[in-house]
Amino acid sequence: MKLKCILFDVDGTMADTERDGHRVAFNLAFQEKGIDWHWSEELYGQLLKVTGGKERMDYYQTDFLKQNILTNEEIKDLHAIKTKHYIQLLESGKIPLRTGVKKLINQAKAENITLAISTTTTPINVIALLKANIGKQAQSLFKVIAAGDIVKHKKPAPDIYLYALEQLQLNAEDCIAIEDSEAGLQSALQAGLKTIVTTNEYTKNQDFTQAQQIHSDFSQIDTQLLKNIIGENHV
Repeated sequence: MKLKCILFDVDGTMADTERDGHRVAFNLAFQEKGIDWHWSEELYGQLLKVTGGKERMDYYQTDFLKQNILTNEEIKDLHAIKTKHYIQLLESGKIPLRTGVKKLINQAKAENITLAISTTTTPINVIALLKANIGKQAQSLFKVIAAGDIVKHKKPAPDIYLYALEQLQLNAEDCIAIEDSEAGLQSALQAGLKTIVTTNEYTKNQDFTQAQQIHSDFSQIDTQLLKNIIGENHV
């Protein structure tokens, strides 16, 4: 076997986007629309069990507030406002990539290993994060960016990874996924992908027993490590 592709999750994996990015953007959107909601760091940690921003807002009103305050259309509109604020945060340089991510990307490109993204966040968020931290050419570094509502079921369902593999025209056994959450891990595993996990403050206590390896950051992650996990044969 040969390592042909690295599939990155984005939020919490490539960058610590949740606490000081998405959470802040949600609160700014609530404020802009005059909605009396505020998500603290602790509360947001609980809400992260649901993937997808629109789904997270609906989960909050039904499971925490026990009432339907916003319609699906209002949630969609509010999510668009949240995205606007999130991109402004990105463009201001307040959400850097995690240390070691750029190194791994550059290493993979030098070795002709394909790069792809598989995430529940919206495509515009992904592209803005990459451009803010890598430059205008960032999007071209990734052969496939599978993101957002492009599939019906979000993580932990395997749909987004299966879609990415189909677009890449690659078999799961020739690829490896990098995730940060239990939902992401289950999504990748169900798609047949070997997966390593990089934890963060929100996910460090989740169950990653099925991961190939667990790391607190990217300092130990390089292409040779990933090749070893895949079981790449060396001539």
